[in-house]
Amino acid sequence: MSAALGLKARPTATEPTDDDSDISALINRLTAEVNQIAVDKTKAIQQITNQMKMLALNALIESSRAGAQGAGFAVVAQEVRGVGQQVETIARELETQLTKRTGDLVASIDRMSQRSRGERMVDLSLNAVELIDRNLYERTCDVRWWATDSALVDCAASPTPAAVTYASQRLGVILGAYTVYLDLWLCDLDGNVIANGRADRFRVVGQNVAHTKWFREARSLRSGDDYVAGDVENQPLLGNAQVATYCASVRAGGQANGAPIGVLAIHFDWEPQARAIVQGVRVGDIDKARVLLVDSNLRVIAASDGQGILSERVSLSLNGQRSGFYQDRSGAMVAFHATPGYETYRGLGWYGVIVCGA
Repeated sequence: MSAALGLKARPTATEPTDDDSDISALINRLTAEVNQIAVDKTKAIQQITNQMKMLALNALIESSRAGAQGAGFAVVAQEVRGVGQQVETIARELETQLTKRTGDLVASIDRMSQRSRGERMVDLSLNAVELIDRNLYERTCDVRWWATDSALVDCAASPTPAAVTYASQRLGVILGAYTVYLDLWLCDLDGNVIANGRADRFRVVGQNVAHTKWFREARSLRSGDDYVAGDVENQPLLGNAQVATYCASVRAGGQANGAPIGVLAIHFDWEPQARAIVQGVRVGDIDKARVLLVDSNLRVIAASDGQGILSERVSLSLNGQRSGFYQDRSGAMVAFHATPGYETYRGLGWYGVIVCGA
């Protein structure tokens, strides 16, 4: 297992590029220019036809003054007037049709651009939650592996002062190499902490954690191959730090099918690790995006702006879908993707969420 949290996101097929935004802007600009040219030219045609009609009117007036001699010229004037009216009608229809077509084109481009942006945000939402899943999978492997350490097995079986000292030393050695943990606790089956890796920093030995959800679930694990993955919480015994606690049962002889003799709880240092992930999502500045991880109750557990962690709940319109995007009432785009899990870690129903400013 790796000692540190890998933070490099996998490349995405819809990664934004300057070329993408430039092309979209270029198409919109050219369409607007074509529309303006069409309007200008049809107006010019209308001005010319107005002049033709005025000339035709003047010609009719003059022909009427000329009497019988101007009758033939009156016919020509009427024809010129009629042609002018036809040209004016065609010009107006042309303007209407071109304006509608270019308007439809602009609207279509906007929809395509929004869809492309939404799909990219969904992909980045998946990227964020998938990255945390892969790393939390490693945490589940860590706790099951370390629960078989002979020093911990011996201490859980017989917590003599010497055994406790040695187990604490072993936990300290692990913490020295695995920097993503705040502390590691060995507990007896009654929920009493009997050894920890950072006794000089966290004086938790003798504390009872039998009331916690993660301990109760760990106490009931069926084998050494099983584990408990806890939701993110503030842990009072660790200075109220944000942690995600993972547990496995310590079993007789270190065997997966041995009788349970204790519980190992490892406290993942959540806040800095999760912050690095959400702040590392490659959204552009133009998106004005807020990247979030939320739990199954839609409580914010990580935020790129550092706001609302463990206190804010987001309102997601899931509509029975695991992923998607939509525009909320404020006009902001909201994209989301449910946890896919990784290997034997099924995930806890979390979501990656990206909210882009209106």
